[in-house]
Amino acid sequence: VYLCFPSCTDFALTVSSELESVLRMKTVDYFITRRPWLDLYGVNVRPVAPFGSASRRAYVDPALIHRSLPDELLFEVFSRMTPYDLGRAACVCRKWKYTIRNPVFWRNACLKAWQLSGIVENYKILQSKYYGSWRKMWLLRPRLRTDGLYVSRNTYIRAGVAEWKITNPVHVVCYFRYIRFFPSGRFLYKNSSMKIKDVVKCMNFRSSKADCVFGGHYTLSDDKVEAAVLYPGMRPTVLRIRLRIRGTTAGANNRMDLMSLVTSGVNSSEASVPEEDILGVVEGWQDDETHNPDVPAVSHKRGMTPFVFVPFEEVETSVLNLPVEKMDYFVPG
Repeated sequence: VYLCFPSCTDFALTVSSELESVLRMKTVDYFITRRPWLDLYGVNVRPVAPFGSASRRAYVDPALIHRSLPDELLFEVFSRMTPYDLGRAACVCRKWKYTIRNPVFWRNACLKAWQLSGIVENYKILQSKYYGSWRKMWLLRPRLRTDGLYVSRNTYIRAGVAEWKITNPVHVVCYFRYIRFFPSGRFLYKNSSMKIKDVVKCMNFRSSKADCVFGGHYTLSDDKVEAAVLYPGMRPTVLRIRLRIRGTTAGANNRMDLMSLVTSGVNSSEASVPEEDILGVVEGWQDDETHNPDVPAVSHKRGMTPFVFVPFEEVETSVLNLPVEKMDYFVPG
């Protein structure tokens, strides 16, 4: 903004002397802009005592956000957040950090994550292994994440057709195994060459069989996962999967090692059971056991790359969407 003033002589002739002080004050007020947020500098937030502490006392917090947002509303907001969002919110300030340590938030998250164990069993594990701390149980106890997909990227070399320029061509073929778990004990499985940003749209129970998404049942014992999927058709085949959960950091649970992958045949009566009951049918089977002579039992040794967890908010930007020529191998760590 440019301010144009007439010359000093003309200004003195046209403006009376009693208005000079007023104009000077307006000019100063224009150039020194009021910034209310500058008043917050130097205001320290007093630490809030942890939940359940004997030293808790009523205290008026001087911070602007805490005066505008009562504790009751703050509690309601936190109660509707996911555990991973709570972890991010705990980094905002000390008051939010101590408020989020309220065991109510972590108890609800734990009972939902391990709902298959039952409330009584979860309370026993809480007292025996985690000293009654729901937050510690959430961080240290192995669990399956349900806020995204577990992806296993596998590649192999396939010989191509000989051309006049290349005599022995080869191609790097890439395919993925996708698993999405649900707290109820069910999961979805898909084996495809499609990228994760395209597969995530059909990884739900509303998808049709044309999408080649199959449902199954799983059980979790410590860090071991037993799962089974039934492939229907002329020769029904059951896929038995054994997995082990681990994480790159405490509470991440973002890796799964594929310990065993076995395909076996089932008879007509076993193939007619609901897909969520197939795990109970094959429970106790040996690795070389099959109930259909036309479908032998095969214990697969290839395509055993560990699974990597990708949250739903990262499926569009995940490195797993890169083509083979830009990422010919992938080490999950």
